[in-house]
Amino acid sequence: MTIRVLIADDHHVVRRGLAFFLKTQQDIEIVGEAANGREAVELAGKYKPDVILMDLVMPEMDGIQATKHIKQSHPSIEIMMLTSFSDQDHVIPAIEAGAAGYQLKDIEPDELVYSIRKLVSGENSLHPKATNHLLKRVSRNNRPPHLIHQLTKREKDVLVELAKGKSNKEIASSLFITEKTVKTHISNIFTKLEVSDRTQAALYAVKHGLSEKN
Repeated sequence: MTIRVLIADDHHVVRRGLAFFLKTQQDIEIVGEAANGREAVELAGKYKPDVILMDLVMPEMDGIQATKHIKQSHPSIEIMMLTSFSDQDHVIPAIEAGAAGYQLKDIEPDELVYSIRKLVSGENSLHPKATNHLLKRVSRNNRPPHLIHQLTKREKDVLVELAKGKSNKEIASSLFITEKTVKTHISNIFTKLEVSDRTQAALYAVKHGLSEKN
């Protein structure tokens, strides 16, 4: 499988450096480069990449606004924020906008490739600082814990595996069910827990102790 990647960053040197390295990977193809958020939105619609590496601070439209637009029109496109900012004022809005990945620009090249592959396989890829900010956010969340009790036993099993960072394929293998069934359970989990993505569901599981089971 070839992973089609779009790079969005207002610095030409950064785009060129990322493209130069990623092109050395046999399973990655660079389909385009955007110099600002507006271009990222346009090229996302034109090329339909699998993953977008998105800078946060860009002219015309920033990465968060671009992410919102792209996820609304093309929800299957995975977006990884690749930025220099690790504070909660940037992390939280980026995740809420729909980014499934959040990494800093000092990430090692091999780790970046690994993170891209994780996104395509259905997993999240978050820098430890981003994860810490999300956990603190969840700890302040006043969502009633009784929502957990609405889950069936099998849905709780799936949530536990999801909280471990497993992909749908890995969850299916671990629980001896089909990937289609996993997707159905995850959809039900999102609805019952009133969350919108895997990251929020996983953090909810952590907050209520489900991730410690099994």
